[in-house]
This record gives sequence, structure tokens and C-alpha cells, in this order.
Amino acid sequence: MTQIVHDQHTDVASRQAEGRPHGLIDVRNIGIVAHIDAGKTTTSERILFYSGKLHKIGEVHHGTAIMDWMEQEKERGITITSAATTCFWHNFQINIIDTPGHVDFTVEVERSLRVLDGAVGVFCGVAGVQPQSETVWRQARKYKVPCIAFINKMDRKGAEYDRVIENIREKLKVDAIAIQMPVGSEEDFNSVVDLITMKHITFDEASQGEKVTVFDIPAELREEAEVRRSAMVEAIAEKDEALLDVFLEDSDVDEASLKAAIRRLTISNEMVAVLCGTSLRNKGVQPLMDAITDFLPSPLDVPTLTGVSPKTGDKVDRDVSDHAPFSGLAFKVVNDSFSGKLTFVRVYSGVLKKGQNVLNPHTKKRERVGRLLRLHANSREDVEILYTGEIGGIVGFKNVTTGDTLCAEQEPVELLRIEFPEPVISMSIEPKTQGDRDSLKDVLKILSEEDPTFRVTVNEDTGQTIVHGMGELHLEILKDRMLREYKVQANAGRPMVAYKESLAAQGSAQEVFDREIAGKKQFAQVSMKIEPLPRGSGNEIALKVSKNILAGAFRAAVESGIKDGLVTGVLGNYPMVDVRVTVTDAEVNSEESTDTAFHTASVLCFREAAKKAEPILLEPIMKLEIITPEEHMGDVLGDLNGRRGKVQDMESEDGNQIIISIVPLSELFGYATSLRSLTRGRSSYTMEPVQFEPVPAAKQQEILSY
Repeated sequence: MTQIVHDQHTDVASRQAEGRPHGLIDVRNIGIVAHIDAGKTTTSERILFYSGKLHKIGEVHHGTAIMDWMEQEKERGITITSAATTCFWHNFQINIIDTPGHVDFTVEVERSLRVLDGAVGVFCGVAGVQPQSETVWRQARKYKVPCIAFINKMDRKGAEYDRVIENIREKLKVDAIAIQMPVGSEEDFNSVVDLITMKHITFDEASQGEKVTVFDIPAELREEAEVRRSAMVEAIAEKDEALLDVFLEDSDVDEASLKAAIRRLTISNEMVAVLCGTSLRNKGVQPLMDAITDFLPSPLDVPTLTGVSPKTGDKVDRDVSDHAPFSGLAFKVVNDSFSGKLTFVRVYSGVLKKGQNVLNPHTKKRERVGRLLRLHANSREDVEILYTGEIGGIVGFKNVTTGDTLCAEQEPVELLRIEFPEPVISMSIEPKTQGDRDSLKDVLKILSEEDPTFRVTVNEDTGQTIVHGMGELHLEILKDRMLREYKVQANAGRPMVAYKESLAAQGSAQEVFDREIAGKKQFAQVSMKIEPLPRGSGNEIALKVSKNILAGAFRAAVESGIKDGLVTGVLGNYPMVDVRVTVTDAEVNSEESTDTAFHTASVLCFREAAKKAEPILLEPIMKLEIITPEEHMGDVLGDLNGRRGKVQDMESEDGNQIIISIVPLSELFGYATSLRSLTRGRSSYTMEPVQFEPVPAAKQQEILSY
């Protein structure tokens, strides 16, 4: 029997006109995540085309992909900013965020995964799990986001479906179970077998894969398909009791039972269903869209929404329903040339209406919703209302930043904020002309509001403006945006490593501040102990002095002084991390003590204690994955050794060597040029920050002597 499915487009306009097209159970909020160049944006473009959102397929390599709308994205063929859109597939509303794969823009993945209910991990059929694949998978697991996997580029030379599945299991520590079987390999890949329905699915090349044909499985494929299906059913039944009961009654498990079991296990993060295809060649995308709607969760499948009361700090549960009090999370802020300041929001409960007043618990200020927008990459569509589970944009907010909660004024709640990684690289920047000075200041403020991993500071000693980011490409893109979007001319210094300071031992000190300032006596005495904490713990401040001795205003001044000391450190004006500061004693003079005296005494006491605690310099360490032909491996390893690199693993693949190492960031400036020179342009690499480690003593002295 043959079934031909023509024209899978959906009448999007009519569905949108109805308001909420269907119930919450039919909404999917998903992200497309992966390593750079695995095919995320190409896959997103096909989803939009087959759902009827686009009438023409855009290509990344031609610079015509709708989801890569920035000029820098079109030129470089990479995704820089996450793009949101909404499409409809059969009876489902799918809200999609296409995220970057480059580690420098990891902030976009982090904030996207925070507000998504499910994700599609795209993997290259040749390269398998790559470094950034592991990073985004860790991010998804942090927020407990259920995932399915799509092995892309099955038509490429060297593509191996089973090897990549095993790769996913080993590197990502998940139970990846194939629910499809590829037909043909490498350039002969042409179709897939659905192991759930046991049907052969082909894609018509003349219609760009839009016409899908479903056949019974040909005789020559049936034996392999039955073996694979049997393995799939047994693997799922081992994890799902309901399916195990069905399996014990009849080993030929029905389609409905299988789908229900896969959905349960996916939502509980107990399995990852694996599909395959080639998005560029328009094969395998529609079954992926079916899997998104069949297996990934709706907002109703996500655990009950929990926050805290901004008034009492008590836990607050909120129903995921249009009828509950409104709550949402602002996960991105951009300055749009047409609309002004645009805030991306995920509605978690209730509804958000145009003209509505909402509360920002972080600032304790009321905000009015000026315009509501449904987003499609860089185009906008005005709407009157956003329902629970929807993602949209708000125009008109003035004091909302990334990670802020928005909620009903009478029913306040504060949701978990988004955590962002610390910058690892910095550079000085200054205006080319005096006329650009104010403009540069304004633009840097705008860019830092948009991107929480982009920080701006001023060096107190030199007056220089310093910008901090996640990598050379990150800072290069932001500098390019200043020129193109905001027409600000600026000179940038050489990128510098963002070092940090910490401690290797304990130290204590006592400081007495007793001076006359502006004719008035000022007195304060503070004693404190300082000690290191495990790496990554952050800083702790404890005031173990009775409030009868140290009153509220003075306590705040002491804490403020310690925080100032932590910001500047004691070695080279680098921030100090992973330390605990305990204030053990204080003395107050009722007539002469002031806030200023206690603030100053605390700064001086902190610095003295830190100097006694063996301060050390920390540097960012990068995980480097290099793919190089075997004949160049010796040169590459020698070069890594000269850069203080430590090789962690090596493996051979299709005549190439994959070298995984950790290397200090300070040794990697200009590495792309060096690697090209060493290997005649035949090698490639990717890197990501993994940790901060102490700088060797000799190197520390060299850095601090600059």
C-alpha cells in the first residue's frame, strides 16, 4: 500500500486569526541547538518552509537564510544571535528559537534554553559529537530540557549513523535510541525507514522534498528494519513499565503504545530519540517535525512553575494556565532600529495583553506594555495578546534587563534568574574623535544591556574604557556592530586575557581608621579573616559581629568596603574570586564613627589580610579540539607543547587525527593563523572555556610586571 502526502503547508493566517490556535497541549516551545556548522539554521529554514511559514527556502551559504538576518551572520555564514519564530504543523503551534553554535555566543544558547520546553540537538553525521555539542547539551541538562537528536548530513562522505549514535551515548551520557533507519549511505543516502510505523519514507527532489511518499518497507530492507525495531522496542520496554506490560503480551508492539512510551521517557529525560536526514538535500525534515510534536513536551508537561514571593521569600507555585495570574520571564533585550527597546518574553502563566501594567519584582517598578509582537527573525507582527506558553516581544519597557521576572501586580512572583558565564577576554576601546565620545558611551551601554556576557568597565588608574567578552570573535562582532549599526568610529587595543585573583592560604588583619577629614574626626576599627574556597564557589561575606556592636548602617558600609576590595584585588586590579571573608570584630566610637570611616577601614583591612593569604593569579583555560591530517600531527603537538597545552585525548578518524587538549587562553591569540601555517590550511579547530587555573609563578611575575 502506498500513501502520498501532498502539500503539507498549513493555513497559518487563518490559525493566527483565531487567537490561540489550539489548547496548551498543542504548543511546543523548542530550540535548535548544536555545534557550529552542524546544520541548525538549515534545519530551521526547512521546518519553516514545510510548515508554510516561508514560501522559498533560504540558504546559509548564500546568505539568504531568514533566521540569520544580521549582516555579520550573512557574511560569515554563522549564527550570532538567537532568532525566534512561530510556525504551525498540522494541529500544533511550534515556537522555535535557532541558537548559535559558536562558543563566543553561548549567552544566546543559555538564555534560550532557560525559557524552552524542549530541544532538537543537531549532529553532523560525519563529525558526531563536537565540543560545542557537549556544551549545549550540558546547558540543556542544567535546565532539565528534554531533547531529541537529529543526525544531519547523512549524504556526506564518511557519515555513519550507528557510530554517531554510539558517540552520543558515550560523550553525552544519555540513552540514545534510534527510531529511524537510514536507507543508502553517504552520497547514496535517499530515504528513511520509520521503525515505529515500519514504513519507508521518501522525499521528492523535484519539489524540494515537499512531497513525501510513504511506502511499505521493500523486501530487501525488511530484515534489517525488523532487527532494528526489535532492538528499539526492547530498549524502550526496559525503561517503561507500561510498554513492558504490552511487550510481554505481544512482542509486536503497536504504534500508539510505542509513541506514548517514547513521549513519557523523553519528557522525563530518560531517553533521547534519534532521527536522521540531510536538511540541505531536503530529506528527513518532515518526520523530524512529527517527532517534535509527538515526543517533545507542551507547557503542560513541564513541572509546576515555581518561584518565590518578592515580599516574603516564600515558595510560590503557579498553575500553567491562561486563567492563572500572569507571570513571564524577560530572556532577551535588543534595541530595534524600528521599534526601539524590544524585550523578548516567555509567558509562563496567565495572559499578557497590550496596554497591561506588569510588575518587575527585581526593580520593584511598574511597567506598561506598549506593543505586543509575534516574532519572526527580524520581522514583527503586532498582536493584542500573548497566551500561556507563548514567546513574543514587548515594546515600551524602560527598566527591564535580561533575566527579570514580569508578573501581575496583585499576585507577585519572582522566577529563577538566568546565570551567565564570566567573560574571559578584554580589550581597551576609545573613540576616534572627541565627537564620538558620548556616542560610544551610549552604544556600549546599549550593547551591554543586550548581551549580559559583554561588560564595560573603566580603569581607575588610566581612565581607559575596557570591554570584556567571551572571545576574540565576540569582541570583533560587537566592534563591527558599533560601526555599521550605530555609525560610531572607535579604536580598539589588542585583546587581553581577563585574569582573576584568588588565594592559596588564610590571612587575617586588623585596621584602625582614625583621621580628621574636613575638620571632623573619623574613627572605625575592623578585624577580619580571609580564606580560599573551592574553585567555582564564588565569594562569601560573613559579619560575625553582634548587631549591638555594629549597627545597620555601619554593617552595610563594612560589606560595601569588602565588595570594593574584591572587585580590585591586590595583585593587578583583577577581581578576586572564590574567597570567604569573615568580619570577626569591630569597634565603634559613638561620637566619631561614620559610614565613610568603616567603608575605608574595611577596604584597607581586606587588602592587608589578602596580602597575607598568598594571593594568586588565575587564568582562563580553554578546551581545544583540533582536527588535523596525520602527517601534520607532530607539528601540531609540538606547537601545543610550546603554548603550555596539555593533551587529554587523541583519536583517529578517516585519516585525520582529533587532538583534544586544554590550553591557557593567553597562548591562543592568533592561533588560527599559526595552525593554518603549520598545516598548509588543512586543519581546523574549535575551543571553549572550561575553567580558571592558577598561573605558574614565573608566568605570574611576567604578567604583573607589564
